[in-house]
Amino acid sequence: MAAPLVANAAAPAPEARGGWLGRLAQGLRKTGSSIAQVFTGTRIDDALYEELESALLMADAGVAATEHLLADLKRRVKDTKATDPAAVKQLLAAAVTELLQPLERELRIGAATPTVIMVTGVNGAGKTTSIGKLTRHLAEADCKVLLAAADTFRAAAREQLAVWADRNRVEIVSQEGGDPAAVSFDAVSAGRARGCDVVIADTAGRLPTQTHLMEELKKIRRTIGKAQEGAPHEVLLVVDGNTGQNALAQVKAFDAALGLTGLIVTKLDGTAKGGVLAAIARWGRERAGGPVPVYFIGIGEKLEDLQTFKAQEFAQALLG
Repeated sequence: MAAPLVANAAAPAPEARGGWLGRLAQGLRKTGSSIAQVFTGTRIDDALYEELESALLMADAGVAATEHLLADLKRRVKDTKATDPAAVKQLLAAAVTELLQPLERELRIGAATPTVIMVTGVNGAGKTTSIGKLTRHLAEADCKVLLAAADTFRAAAREQLAVWADRNRVEIVSQEGGDPAAVSFDAVSAGRARGCDVVIADTAGRLPTQTHLMEELKKIRRTIGKAQEGAPHEVLLVVDGNTGQNALAQVKAFDAALGLTGLIVTKLDGTAKGGVLAAIARWGRERAGGPVPVYFIGIGEKLEDLQTFKAQEFAQALLG
């Protein structure tokens, strides 16, 4: 069997990545400025920790992650005997990096042929656009990709996916008003017959509270497994970085229904607080299967705006 390919094989040049990191920091400035404000004084005391607790909670880090980070920071301050607020801020960056590190993992392609990726998320999270960008990354890494338009309820979704398929010069299986599970089955079968490296199924956006639609997602997952043993190999959830703690609720709900293998966090480019990744990481420590990795994060509409997640980079951007 050929060695697995990494989905970000067509990674941008370092200077392009540097420009992207600057834009990420700009997108997270709401969080960064609030936390940076905590470290403008001259003393390391209870008041500083109380202000930091409020800033982290406001950044949507959640209670569990905030308590974890504060305890970890106090330990680091004690161990290093730090007395300068700027030094303490760097210790916090190290604590955030360590918390986020388990989320850092590359999406690997090629262990199965085709590698089947099922993508889901709520309406408006940027699901179909993220699929288009991921398809371009894969196509540029010389992967043969087939798209499945399994969001059969929205004509606009099929049309949007078709545009991405055309733009990326990849094939698409689509069926107007068809059964989403049947479309997924046909796409996986076609992917196997045509020697594709990757099949990506775009499923209908929905709220996890819509029980009948969540049941349909489970059906799609089961049907993909009938088309190819062991598939889907990846079940990705696209979450909007602006939704704060609601993003964590979505991750938990979709994971309970489908068993998530990865996340794509989008729209970290304006009002996003970013701390929710800390909440997701803290929850992942207690998850039976371990943390759900964040394969990619996005900060805009352009192709290059979707990049791999790196814990240390994100922590530095988050803390301004």
